[in-house]
Amino acid sequence: MREFERDLDCLLGRMRLSLEEDVGKRLADLKEKLVQLHEKGLVKINHSVMELVCAKHLILKGYEVDVEHCVADGLICDLYGVKGFGTTIVEVETGFVPPEHALDPVTYCKARIASKIARYSNYADRFALGIPPHYVIQIPPALIKPPRYRRLGELREVKKLCDVYYKNPPVSLEEIRNARIHTIYIIDVEKAMVREVDPDTYIENASFWRY
Repeated sequence: MREFERDLDCLLGRMRLSLEEDVGKRLADLKEKLVQLHEKGLVKINHSVMELVCAKHLILKGYEVDVEHCVADGLICDLYGVKGFGTTIVEVETGFVPPEHALDPVTYCKARIASKIARYSNYADRFALGIPPHYVIQIPPALIKPPRYRRLGELREVKKLCDVYYKNPPVSLEEIRNARIHTIYIIDVEKAMVREVDPDTYIENASFWRY
């Protein structure tokens, strides 16, 4: 517990050097919420530091931000931002693969990314994935397209992928049909900075690593 809070305090100390007092206070409040959740075993440090860095980025863009925010019964998003009448959800992905998926890490990560986009993007006006610079994500091409351009066969392929790992509840075809991803946030914890990339540009530049 002490190490978790110490690391968050260290990160906040670095970020506060270039922030106004009000922004620092809002980040400190989010840190306290993460500490309380960590006491209950609900969050881990590698995920939480990325949330705080991304929260800073959103706050500086004019958002009111909450972390570990409930958007539906049993569905909690990593960051929820409100700006005027618009809402944004950010799901942070560290690239962690559980030991039970040591023999299928690529397929597992593909399904995880697809399911996140499908499940969460319908609860906000904009949806983003937050990733570290060292993690190359693979997004199903169908989810990059606007919904009206997706073919039924593509949707079924995404659902088949998700169904391998997510059955309770399953990801529905309707969720996949309407899912959107608007932005990818590349979160550099060491520099406490975020770079925004649109999904098409990200996929184009990451295509070399695609399997």
